[in-house]
This record gives sequence, C-alpha cells and structure tokens, in this order.
Amino acid sequence: MHEPSLTFKTVLVTGGCGFIGSHFIRLLLRERPQSRIVNLDLLTYAGNLDNLKDYENFDKYRFVRGDIANGSLIKRILEEEAIDAIVNFAAETHVDRSLLDSAPFVRTNIEGTRVLLEVAGNSIKIFLQVSTDEVYGALTPTEPPFTEHSTLRPNSPYAATKASADLLVRAYHKSYGVPAMITRCGNNYGPYQFPEKFLPLFITNALDDRPLPVYGDGQQVRDWIYVEDHVRALLQVLESGKVGELYNIGASGERTNLDMAETILKSLNKPQSLIAYVQDRPGHDRRYGIDATKIRNELGWSPKMSLDQGLNATVDWFRSHRQWWQRIKSGEYRKYYETQYGERLQAD
Repeated sequence: MHEPSLTFKTVLVTGGCGFIGSHFIRLLLRERPQSRIVNLDLLTYAGNLDNLKDYENFDKYRFVRGDIANGSLIKRILEEEAIDAIVNFAAETHVDRSLLDSAPFVRTNIEGTRVLLEVAGNSIKIFLQVSTDEVYGALTPTEPPFTEHSTLRPNSPYAATKASADLLVRAYHKSYGVPAMITRCGNNYGPYQFPEKFLPLFITNALDDRPLPVYGDGQQVRDWIYVEDHVRALLQVLESGKVGELYNIGASGERTNLDMAETILKSLNKPQSLIAYVQDRPGHDRRYGIDATKIRNELGWSPKMSLDQGLNATVDWFRSHRQWWQRIKSGEYRKYYETQYGERLQAD
C-alpha cells in the first residue's frame, strides 16, 4: 500500500447516507482523525440516517440535508467549511427504477455532478467521482474483463446517466483544470445495503420465507466486491491517485445471479424451491467483469475479503439486524416491490 501523497482538512462526501457512502465516511472517521467530514445527502428513499447513527454527535462529522444540484447550497458549504476534497457518491443507482422513470437519474446523476464541478472548479485539491462498471455495457462469456480503456456502451438509463457524468468530469478536468479522478467498480455488497438491491433483497426475502425473484435464466454474471474493500480502494485513490486518471476497482468476484441465490439459500438453510424465475428486465446486461490491474500495480491496493467470506458476513449481518431492514421494507418500498415484481411473481 502506497503512503498517502495528499492529506485533507475537510472532505465533502455527497450521498454519504447511502450504502457505499456511509461505509466510506465510517472508514474516514476511524482511520483519518485529522480530517473533518461534511456529509451532504438529500435523504431520498435510499438515504438512511441510521447508517451513521453512531457518529451523529461526533465532533469531526457534520450532516447537511440538501441537493447536490443546488448550486447556492454547494457554494455556501464549500466556503463555510473550507472544503478541500469532494467525493461524489450522490446518485440514483437502481437500474430497475431507472427503467420505470429516468428523470430523477438525469437530474441527480448528470445535473448534480455538473453543479458540483461548476461550483468547486479548481478551488479544491481533489474531486473524486465514484462511478460504475455498468457504463461499459455488457461482456460476452469469452471477452476479457473491462479495462480503463474499454469503450463506454451503457445499456440502461441508469448506466447512461453515470457515463454522462463521467464524461462531464473528464471534460471539466480537461477544459477548466478541475483536479478530478474517476473510479469504476463492480457490484458492491455488505451491511447497510438498501434491500431493493439483489443480495439484500434475496437475503431478507429468504429470511421471511418469501420467493427470490430471479430474472430470466439467472445466468447473468456480476463481478462482486465487499463494500469495505471498495471504500479502502477509494481512500487509496483519493490520497494517492493521479489527477486526471481513471481507476477500475474489482475483486475478481464473477459469479452468476443464480449461483448467488443458491448460495444464500444454502447459508440460511432454506429450500432451493424459494427461487422464482421471473420475466427478465429490458436490456439486462449479460456479464460484467473488472480488470483492476492498474490500481493494484500503481497504488498497491488489493481486496482483503473473499467472496465466500464476504457473503457469510453479509448474511450474518442481515440476520442479526432484522429491525433495520424491516423498517425499510414497508411503505414506499412495498409499493415499488409490487410494481416491479408483483405481476412477474404471479405469472411464475
């Protein structure tokens, strides 16, 4: 692991009440006591203050509820807090929701990123854009994993908005000198993940003896990484990455959706009959795979958690934090679940 080349007095983390953002904030507060964290989050459906409840009165942490597309708010925060780094997690992220309505994705993922770049300019040391492997599109079973030179071919509205944001980050760096970097990561999993996403949905449904809705034939391949490994990679890029560069982050964790579903059921001692094959979603990418050679070789990062170890730890966490996810799987979430899976499960 390389020694940090940059240190930061105050870091603005956008979307810090979400799954990955909250893990990143906890990592910073644990391991970078010299830094102060300002967490800007709009608290949409997936933002959860409980994710950082242990730190709400911490003197190095401040929460601000607000929209990254609000330029006057961003300007005020940057000035009042003397922000010297921005890590942008704020995004609408769920592919299924983007297929139902892409408008929130365009506003937050594209316009929000533009506003951050415009207001921050080159007044900060680093702007780190947290992106996704989905901007690359899909791989065939025999193609090598995505590298930083792979063509952008997004296939969902979500992926298209993230690709657009990445291009804006590149353009603001090239045109205006914004000191920006981009990371692209595979599928994250771990504690505190919102239970509409694949793994927590399947884990919590299995715990309640409810069907696990597997799209199509379940042979779609995703490249999985434990969230703690991802946020450690982000910290490494933030402190030691090269301005203007792009870094892929992955743990060589390719596995089919069906295999993941079967593994979850086995770990919970639940019957495989809970798997329910449902109509596939439109434009469903067949395979993702990440080549993380660059970040390994240039920055000395490597994942610590194997997929099997991480899955066991994640299943254990959701099993012991039933109150956390049961509170979420009600109200608006139930309406979304019925919209997305109701007819599909009835048709099974």
